[in-house]
Amino acid sequence: MAISMYTASVPVFQHMLRNLSHILDKGEASAQARKFEPAVLATARLAPDMLPFTRQILIACDAAKNGVARIAGIEAPKFEDNEATFPELKARIQKTLAFLETVPAAKLEGTENKEVTFPVGRDATRTMTSQAYLTTWVLPNFFFHVTTAYAILRHNGVDLGKADYLAGAQR
Repeated sequence: MAISMYTASVPVFQHMLRNLSHILDKGEASAQARKFEPAVLATARLAPDMLPFTRQILIACDAAKNGVARIAGIEAPKFEDNEATFPELKARIQKTLAFLETVPAAKLEGTENKEVTFPVGRDATRTMTSQAYLTTWVLPNFFFHVTTAYAILRHNGVDLGKADYLAGAQR
């Protein structure tokens, strides 16, 4: 049985990006309440060899917009990747959400077996069917970076819980 490529992608990305924005609000508020610059959190990492918080947000946004665009066969907007502050990161999330709003469901439906070729690292590509690409590459990558952003803030004392991650934007 085929899945709805639209339902399995766009609404999922929208929901979690809104929750990510909510998590950023809590991170910024926590820094202000504890009287330190939010930039400290923006550069935080869980491990020395890991990308910082800001990159987690940028990559989550890119996974959503580029994944949907590749499956739909449309051009994804290009972002400069220079966001460094919480307001700039929130704006990046909003730009990604705005792009997702423009993608008609009809562009994604029926694409399950369409081949998608995408970059893997700097010098390689990989080709998969759209359904495999969405379910085994895009969604796991997206959730990895959203979860890592959550974990970085939580590790740094931001009062976050599972409800913030799963339903933060609906609270």
